[in-house]
Amino acid sequence: MSYFSHLECSRPCGAGPFAARERHHLCACGAPLLARYDLARARAWTRDSLRDRVPSMWRYREVLPIFDGEQPVTLGEGFTPLLHSKRLGATLGLDRLHIKDESLNPTNSFKARGQSTAVTRARALGARTLSIPSAGNAGTALAAYAACAGMEARVFLPRDVKRPFARECELYGAHLTLVDGLITDAGRVATEQGAAPGWYDVSTLKEPYRLEGKKTMGYELAEQLEWRLPDWIIYPTGGGTGLIGMWKAFEELEALGWIPAGRRPRMVTVQAEGCAPIVQAFERGLDCGVAVDDPRTVADGLRVPRAVADFLMLRVLRASDGAAVAVTDESMVAAMRRLGAAEGVSAAPEGGAALVAIERLVDEGRIARGDTVVLFNTGGALKYLDVLD
Repeated sequence: MSYFSHLECSRPCGAGPFAARERHHLCACGAPLLARYDLARARAWTRDSLRDRVPSMWRYREVLPIFDGEQPVTLGEGFTPLLHSKRLGATLGLDRLHIKDESLNPTNSFKARGQSTAVTRARALGARTLSIPSAGNAGTALAAYAACAGMEARVFLPRDVKRPFARECELYGAHLTLVDGLITDAGRVATEQGAAPGWYDVSTLKEPYRLEGKKTMGYELAEQLEWRLPDWIIYPTGGGTGLIGMWKAFEELEALGWIPAGRRPRMVTVQAEGCAPIVQAFERGLDCGVAVDDPRTVADGLRVPRAVADFLMLRVLRASDGAAVAVTDESMVAAMRRLGAAEGVSAAPEGGAALVAIERLVDEGRIARGDTVVLFNTGGALKYLDVLD
């Protein structure tokens, strides 16, 4: 069973709660809606029940947005390996450095998690055509999960997107539109074209359910570390769904009694120097991201000039006593090579960026030798091989 009960606004605007069996996107105040669960009842659900479950993110079905009688749209996403990075750790003086390798998800990135839950809920709500603006990986994931569900996908990508992303969307039968400009421009065109026919928009945090898939990374970390959370989570951040989702997972795990309260990780957002709206806002003490007029980076997933939930990301960073780090494209590409040569991990530039951030925090004395540190490699290198030239 699932304990999914309702939706609520992420700001204290006074609206809601919102019915879980109806279509909702943003709150009237413009803020994302968050899925909520009856966690008091869910305390009857025990960690021991996980022992014989399928090794996918749906092992946590009780706290995912699905009702009795519904079946998830799944390609086996989740429960990715948590690798003890002994060789890289030794070079950094870290005994407990781990890599959470999301490249082994379907469609080669962590985006599979969010699209699994989003498409599952959209199908249950009667949607037929799904629409998304994307920098690459989210679009390919939506295309794959829509195909799995027998639904139509409309994907809008920037025209300069790397060719493998566009071709993969077509492989899964999606209707692809290339848009001049950035992901924000793709979002505008998607909204304009989808309004009249009523396409179901699965943009980042403009619907409530991609976040729920991403939060399972937090559940997995806790389980894989035997219910002890790491000291640091280093996370490459574009739209921020994973960062926000994991913090939500830790909140739920505390309410369930599965982990001790008050021992959450310090969360670190990593962005490219050419597109660092959250880093700049964090450093200036702002509550919302800084506008980036000309975002530039080889890491497509980090080329997000404005995120709808920027205020939630900043809230997480400050609540966790975390950090925000901007790195150069050159350094993240070099770090891709180090991850591959030292650990055999296929890392996209975003994963390389996370390694650069760890190196900097170690040099600054913020990360200590005995700390448990998790580097998130959010996607694989194969779609980015051109940046190695």
